[in-house]
Amino acid sequence: MSPLLVGIIVLGYFALLIGISWYTGRDSSPDDFYTAHHRSPWYLVAFGMIGASLSGVTFISVPGEVANSNFHYFQVVLGYLVGYLVIGTVLLPLYYRLNLVSIYTYLEQRFGFWSYKSGAFFFLISRVIGASFRLFLVAGVLQITFFDIFGLPFWVSVLTTIVLIWLYTFRGGIRTIVFTDTLQTAFMLIAVVVSIWFIKDQLNWSWGELTNSLTNDSRTAIFNWDWQSKNNFFKQFFAGAFIAIVMTGLDQDMMQKNLTCKNIGDAQKNMFWFSVVLIFANLLFLSLGVLLYQYAEAGSIVLPGRTDNLFPFLAVEHFSTIGGVVFLLGITAAAYSSADSALTALTTSFCVDFLGFKSEEYQGKKKLRMTVHFGFSVLLFIVILIFQGINDQSVITSIFIAAGYTYGPLLGLFSFGILTKSNLKDKWVPIVCVVAPIVSYIINRNSIEWLWGYKFGFEILILNGVLTFIGLALLVNRKEE
Repeated sequence: MSPLLVGIIVLGYFALLIGISWYTGRDSSPDDFYTAHHRSPWYLVAFGMIGASLSGVTFISVPGEVANSNFHYFQVVLGYLVGYLVIGTVLLPLYYRLNLVSIYTYLEQRFGFWSYKSGAFFFLISRVIGASFRLFLVAGVLQITFFDIFGLPFWVSVLTTIVLIWLYTFRGGIRTIVFTDTLQTAFMLIAVVVSIWFIKDQLNWSWGELTNSLTNDSRTAIFNWDWQSKNNFFKQFFAGAFIAIVMTGLDQDMMQKNLTCKNIGDAQKNMFWFSVVLIFANLLFLSLGVLLYQYAEAGSIVLPGRTDNLFPFLAVEHFSTIGGVVFLLGITAAAYSSADSALTALTTSFCVDFLGFKSEEYQGKKKLRMTVHFGFSVLLFIVILIFQGINDQSVITSIFIAAGYTYGPLLGLFSFGILTKSNLKDKWVPIVCVVAPIVSYIINRNSIEWLWGYKFGFEILILNGVLTFIGLALLVNRKEE
């Protein structure tokens, strides 16, 4: 693909995003950055959340992973439905009743200062690592397809990426994100559909033949009943439910969008339709993965060693120019749809949870908020360069997986607050929140020897949450009880 064409595509794409930012932020107030004045149409929020949930990791990794684990990932997706039901019926009514801007202020009202700061701190750590990793992926794609041609170093690619995000989020905040996420979700799904269409056309299949090819391929097997496998159905299903609860319902990034709806009814409609569309979106990605392998097998194409490189390699090297352009738009949209909202959520959480911003102070503290926004942009830039400096994909992946451990304390804190009426010895809560992930990691590393061959998968999150819950139970303030 011509580097000039890549440059035109990327710059044109961001010109469109900046145009949307200008339009949505031209008459915005400071409150729009945090809550969008609770005027976001629920259907825009629902559609935009698809892109933020899938992200660049899903866009690149899920299609390639079908060679190793078939459609087993769909077991996790089925579990999401249970999690989203809990979010819509338990968490959203709680957040709207308390009229929250940052969802972690619930912990202060329920337990106290240290519980509140612990929850907010673990969110910040997890989001910085997660957003940096996603941006690392897209910066790598841009480096290969554009910056390497001109001999520019990786840090220039990263800096360009961060600056472009900052330009279209610093003014409008969450109000802008609701609209840009909608656009980016559309680009992402269009990229998948066009890629499937291209493969069908290249293999001279009708839609019926394409469907038969998918259903007859062993890689479309969904269910795994081997209890020792990390892809066992029950492990994946229940892990999916809890992943949805913590990574959507207990995540400021995702919930801040839901809280921009005008009332609880709209927010619940948003959550219902979002979960339905997400099911079909994941099926599209998994189906694309099988079709990519079938396309490579039909053309006797030698594939790269890492499955994550399957989609980028075929799209850039073997698809038509249009196919490559659509892929580039799709991966860019996938990465930025989660990263831009993460930057806004990080700014909101830090301003509200650590600097103590109140709604009546938003106007007077606008400059400080913009400084925080810029500071997190710099932090993301530094963390991405650290990932690149490590230069070991297995270590980077381990770091990203480790970020999942930070959601365990959030799961334990919120579930203890909702399921019990007990008060805690608040000052000891941070110790429990640190110890639980460490113990979970030790158990995970030794589970085969200690638990008769049992291998943890995503359900390590559940263990983490349970250990946090037990630790909090030991901190119950008996005198107040």
